[in-house]
Amino acid sequence: MQSTESETVLLRPGMLAAPVGCPVRWCRSTRARRVSLRIDPRAGEVIVTLPMREARRAGMALLTTHAAWVMQRLAALAPAVSLAPGAEVLLGGRPHVICHDPSARGGAFLEGATITVTGQLEFLARRVKDFLRAEAKRRIAVLADGHAATLGVKIRAIRLKDTRSRWGSCAPDGTLAFSWRLVMAPDWVLDYVVAHEVAHLRELNHSPRFWAHVETLAPDREAAQDWLRDNGPALLRVG
Repeated sequence: MQSTESETVLLRPGMLAAPVGCPVRWCRSTRARRVSLRIDPRAGEVIVTLPMREARRAGMALLTTHAAWVMQRLAALAPAVSLAPGAEVLLGGRPHVICHDPSARGGAFLEGATITVTGQLEFLARRVKDFLRAEAKRRIAVLADGHAATLGVKIRAIRLKDTRSRWGSCAPDGTLAFSWRLVMAPDWVLDYVVAHEVAHLRELNHSPRFWAHVETLAPDREAAQDWLRDNGPALLRVG
């Protein structure tokens, strides 16, 4: 069980610095055993988690102690990208411009480096996101089927999610799940994540045998891991 509440808190990031407004989401959780804080890169706010009976002043004390770190992390976040006409979004690691054409038909579709969206403006953001999810599902399915054939394993199902911390997962029943936002990453990065999860169908662990399968399927895994570490948070800021 968890309850949340958001507000702007004034923090002083340095002894001589002026107070700065910091967006904070307070979360009370029955599972929490101690006060903790983390940055939510998608929402651009700090999440302070409190045990159910812990006073909020304990969270404020933690925020105050780590004020400089918190403000630095928030300032380092990539700018939020709204799904609006003229905005650029990545597809396969390449920028594509969103173009609104209300007189056309077809929902949303790709034309070169343009994502054309039809219909009323109020539906544009949803249609762009639906297009990206559909494109992610199509690309992931092709990659997953190829890797599964190489390893001689069977995929039960592929699910798309919008997770904040995990790009992919593999369930014991053979169901693979991926963040739809991976469609914005370069193709070789997407390929690595898909290969990683398909390899779990052979080894549901991170043993040397597992990594050997990954290396066979995606030789660029180290570069892909670096790309996700450096650029992954920006993907969470889209939409």
